[in-house]
Amino acid sequence: MNFYKLSETEEELMNVIWEQNRSFRSTELLDFFNREKGKRWKSQTITTFLTRLVDKGMLDVKKDGRSNVYIPLLSIKEYRKREAQSVLDRMYKGSVRNFLASLYDEKVPPDEMEELKKWFSDK
Repeated sequence: MNFYKLSETEEELMNVIWEQNRSFRSTELLDFFNREKGKRWKSQTITTFLTRLVDKGMLDVKKDGRSNVYIPLLSIKEYRKREAQSVLDRMYKGSVRNFLASLYDEKVPPDEMEELKKWFSDK
């Protein structure tokens, strides 16, 4: 499956959806962002972002009367896992060793190195 990184605004929208762990209508999200986040988006703006999230496989959309209901398809944990794998594949040819070596070259603090060693030994 292809991974599509979220823009800052798309991720902000998904964070609200993930925190609530439920489906949303676009009007609910529009009201929330206007009220809680101080955004002054128009209906078309939120619809554009939601359509992009559907296209990226983050949300499914179902018709309910005259409005759409957006259903999360990926958890935040699954998204983060795919995002990390994408970085690993793109920048380090899928090699955890190459990734860790790049960190080590930047002098990982000894306490973090010990945590990593313990983590790997427990796996």
